[in-house]
Amino acid sequence: MRLILSLLLLAATTPCTYCASCEQLHDLLLPGATVAAESVVDDDVGSYCRVSITSRPVPDSEIHSEVWLPWAEKWNGKLLGTGNGGYSSQLDVRAMRAALLRGYVVTGSDTGHSGGDLKFGVGHPVKIDDWAYRAIHVMTQTAKLVVRSYYGRLPEHAYFSGCSTGGQQALSEAQRYPDDYDGIVAGDPGNDRIHLNAGFLWSWRALHDEPGADLSPAKLSLLYNAVMRSCDALDGVKDGIITDPTRCHFDPGGLLCKDTDLNSCLTAAQVQAVRKIYAGARDSRTGEQIFPGWVRGSESLPDGSGSWAGYFAGKPEPARVDFWRYWIFDDPHWEPKTFDFDRDIAFADAALPHVSAVDPDLTAFKRHGGKLLIYQGWADPVVPPENTVQYYGSVERHMGTNMADSFAVLFMIPGMGHCGGGPGPSKFDSLEQIDNWVTTNTAPQRIVAEHLDKAGSIDRTRPICRYPQQPVYKGSGSTDDAANFVCRRPLRPSY
Repeated sequence: MRLILSLLLLAATTPCTYCASCEQLHDLLLPGATVAAESVVDDDVGSYCRVSITSRPVPDSEIHSEVWLPWAEKWNGKLLGTGNGGYSSQLDVRAMRAALLRGYVVTGSDTGHSGGDLKFGVGHPVKIDDWAYRAIHVMTQTAKLVVRSYYGRLPEHAYFSGCSTGGQQALSEAQRYPDDYDGIVAGDPGNDRIHLNAGFLWSWRALHDEPGADLSPAKLSLLYNAVMRSCDALDGVKDGIITDPTRCHFDPGGLLCKDTDLNSCLTAAQVQAVRKIYAGARDSRTGEQIFPGWVRGSESLPDGSGSWAGYFAGKPEPARVDFWRYWIFDDPHWEPKTFDFDRDIAFADAALPHVSAVDPDLTAFKRHGGKLLIYQGWADPVVPPENTVQYYGSVERHMGTNMADSFAVLFMIPGMGHCGGGPGPSKFDSLEQIDNWVTTNTAPQRIVAEHLDKAGSIDRTRPICRYPQQPVYKGSGSTDDAANFVCRRPLRPSY
């Protein structure tokens, strides 16, 4: 017997212990979707019900998502939506398994395509829309219907958590679909997607427009170490962490080669290129800032978790060059050196405004009672941290500082790379933080984060502080112990 979901069924409030078996979910009717379900036994997480959904909300859209449901007696009553990375269709299986072990129903999607390149958007603008915003919303709505049918009730609370592109998806949900989630965690969000890709292009051009300007891995390490010597102790503690890179004014000119080009110095062309990368992309006609530059201390993280080399240094082409070739200019032969940082930025902004998530008006999300926790690594070599600070500032200006404080917080994490890694303590339980905030209505102010050594043991803890506060050493005790730090506002605000 097929299960028919309708608005009446959704509105029903009579609970049932077990509305459908996992096998019966295979016959679940969802609008514009087909469903497959199976009981799964996983050695790492135990047994659960795995539901695969293919949704076709509009013509040319095909979104694949999964919902993993713990047995009824293990369910904590909550749903977690998970995000993606880059332009990849891969589900965040690691995050899904971790949350399932904690009793959450978890869901993830392929964002409406297969693979990791951007060619899926060629001739298929609907699929670009799926990637940009629709897939996560459809995933969320269908997951809630599955939950209602399986357990006989909707989730008590629904959360979303993602980093990088997942962070953009998180902000898109808060902006576009404010009723989908009660709590949202947005990590290192590349939410200004067009301008972020312009930033990659700007930095690549800085290193390739002039002969001999590119930076090898050895020179990236040289630059990083020089920055650390100059700015590490600005916060009063010499520990390999720059607490606030906006206070670091290191000039690469101090590394200028006196005679020949060596790995121990920078050429004049390299010095100028690094200055341009720090300064960030600018309009070639007006000089207006297009996107913030990469901060000092992000050049080459010592633990190997990231460097500029991953996106623009030492590369024959800049990262995301296919974004411009296929999505903007529809020309597979387009060359990055032809880009005009005035005309072409305006063209891209007009062509695909919906691929970014930069709307500061979160009125509807606040009205829903939603809570938004944003975090960002100060040493991120992928998403310039000042972009995240600027977005949060735009929310405060639009909503009013007091209004923003009541539902949106930002944590800037010293020494953290992109979604983790780097010399700073950055491991913390963001799901626990958002759950506590939603259930107690008390916003987090100070979170203790951990740093792990190569063996996976904790070798340092430190507080990460609600922006604009920063961790400040008390002056005594181990600097590897969070108990010896307090959160304070900087004497001079960074912005």
